[in-house]
Amino acid sequence: MLSIEPTGAILGATVHGIDAREIDDEQFAHILLALGRHGVLRFPDQQLDMGDLRRFSERFGEIQGPSLNPDDKAHVGTLSNLKEGGKYVGSPDAGQDWHTDMSYRDVMGFVNVLYGIRIPRRNGVPLGGTEFSNMHAVYDALPADIKTRLADTTATHDFEKFWENMRQNHASQRPPMTDEQRRRRPPVVHPLFLTHPITGRKVLYANPGYTTRINQLPERESDEMLEYLFAFQLEPRFRYIHTWSENDLLVWDHLGTIHRAIADYGPDEIRLMRRCQVMATKVFDPGFLRPVHALMTEAV
Repeated sequence: MLSIEPTGAILGATVHGIDAREIDDEQFAHILLALGRHGVLRFPDQQLDMGDLRRFSERFGEIQGPSLNPDDKAHVGTLSNLKEGGKYVGSPDAGQDWHTDMSYRDVMGFVNVLYGIRIPRRNGVPLGGTEFSNMHAVYDALPADIKTRLADTTATHDFEKFWENMRQNHASQRPPMTDEQRRRRPPVVHPLFLTHPITGRKVLYANPGYTTRINQLPERESDEMLEYLFAFQLEPRFRYIHTWSENDLLVWDHLGTIHRAIADYGPDEIRLMRRCQVMATKVFDPGFLRPVHALMTEAV
């Protein structure tokens, strides 16, 4: 029987009594509601192949391909520092700074689905955790004058900002983006304060990884305000770290959180994950959320 166990922290809950390969519509509605409320959901002890992971992820929306390569049509990406034949089997440095996946897309991201296969450990302690910050709580805590001043503003998000930050500040071996890659990932604009489709509450939709400008402010004021917002949203009171176990399936809400991968493990401490990045192609559709809103009404 499905049950939701909150972590008791600012984010996070464990979903018990679920096999991710066999979820009915009623169970899925409860999962969506829990996702809106808790932001990060852990499904422990799942046994999933790549097809299972893809099918589970597609319940939430359309899956983005894992790379900038136009010939890469894969639905399931690999994140790992494991090498075979001298080459990495997946992306070795993905997500190692604060960001929100796919905020750089015209259709923004809805959820990340990450499945832990190999978890690095040192002296028995799991490494390679994933840290989150709660954007519902951040918006609620912002000073009233800032909420009023920025109420109707938009922000620009640019994929190249994160890419270059990884190259220049995190010793990433990724090459500079090509002109073709820039063409395929142009800057996009989204509301700075977004109404979350599940909760109906406001969130701060900005992140240090991709957000470059508040468009209605002069450039200097925009830079100063973003510096303030980025520092504010990373205050410890808003943050939560998920510690991985093998066969954890983790689903988190891109609209209500920002996150980063913690790179505290060495090249011989292997981390292997499978990932689906799901776009917000369904969640803003009232029909998709009708069962969720019915559950919310029943709870009242």
